[in-house]
Amino acid sequence: MESYLEIRVLSDPEFGEEMLMAALMAKLHRALGARGKGDIGVSFPQVNIKPGDRLRVHGTAVGLQELEATNWRKGLNDYVICSGIQNVPINALWRTVSRVQPKGNPERLMRRSVRKGWMTQEEAERRLQTMSPSTLTLPFLQMKSLSNNNPFRLFIRHGEITEHQVTGEFSSYGLSAVATIPWF
Repeated sequence: MESYLEIRVLSDPEFGEEMLMAALMAKLHRALGARGKGDIGVSFPQVNIKPGDRLRVHGTAVGLQELEATNWRKGLNDYVICSGIQNVPINALWRTVSRVQPKGNPERLMRRSVRKGWMTQEEAERRLQTMSPSTLTLPFLQMKSLSNNNPFRLFIRHGEITEHQVTGEFSSYGLSAVATIPWF
């Protein structure tokens, strides 16, 4: 994780920042999935309520060169500005950037539990009275599933900042609950 690329989504009157960032992440997801090495992570340095207009892609210089050789941003180059491969600052800290999947609707979860035989209808009704729907307030990107084309929200959690790097594998979204990326 000594190198990174920084990609900034440009403002466009036809396409919103969030739509362009989602398209950029979808293209990166396909490229990382095809690459299949799990050695490239991402972060959103301007994250707040929304992911922001910048995406950092972290990895080794060789790994990033391999990714760039695939021309994965094809079709979006008019809407983004990408830096060259740069070295991570020496004083960088570390943090995880992970995907969070919501638990879902409590009623649907209870119906499933009854259908699977994990509990009776009466137990499910009692438990449902004590449950409240979970809502996430994390930043997200509105994506489409590659397998069934259904829309979903890719919720992103930036973990606590630490002084120590943790190695591990990244998903095809460049996210990991264990492996850290440099934060600066």
